[in-house]
Amino acid sequence: MSSGGIVVAIDGPAASGKGTLARNLASHFGFHHLDTGLTYRAVAKALLDGGLPLDDEALAEQTACSIDLSNLDRSVLATHHVGEAASKVAVMPAVRRALVEAQRNFAQRRPGAILDGRDIGTVVCPDADVKFFVTANAAVRARRRYEEIVGSGTAVDLGEIEEDLARRDARDSLRADSPLIPATDAHLLDTSEMDIETAFLEAKRRIETAMAEKDGN
Repeated sequence: MSSGGIVVAIDGPAASGKGTLARNLASHFGFHHLDTGLTYRAVAKALLDGGLPLDDEALAEQTACSIDLSNLDRSVLATHHVGEAASKVAVMPAVRRALVEAQRNFAQRRPGAILDGRDIGTVVCPDADVKFFVTANAAVRARRRYEEIVGSGTAVDLGEIEEDLARRDARDSLRADSPLIPATDAHLLDTSEMDIETAFLEAKRRIETAMAEKDGN
């Protein structure tokens, strides 16, 4: 990763707070930010928009190679419908390979890049300058997702949210290709009882330390 700027990898399960943390850090440091989960959603949406099948790996790979990572609209890609479709293409090895390559290229952007997802510190950017694994207990994460959805004006059942997160956790952690596990050198941030400002300050301190060390080399 030394050919680019500072690379920060942030991993963690759904609704752990990693996305908010990543966006806040990127804004503070003036770094580029990529929510890698959106890249899989972008592939799925492109297939849906074209009326194309979601089970054709060669076609999905071709679509993945054409995705513009600098033009991902979170408001469009974050819908439940797109998310369900994304879960089908995200398990395809060819799609993962294509998007990981694109994500690694994104990470080289100067002055720095912050990528958040499920396998950034272990697969996408194993040599990242700083790695974080953001987590929270299942009840807290379900409540956060519930409040987010209700706040957008959509009715939803908390129990359904809990079941959905449990399924996603199992799928992410047990998949053979790039499972969700903390990198051995990742800093753990448990946000179950930690507010976002506290998590931000801790992460900011560690990034500043890494920047100082890199400048000194």
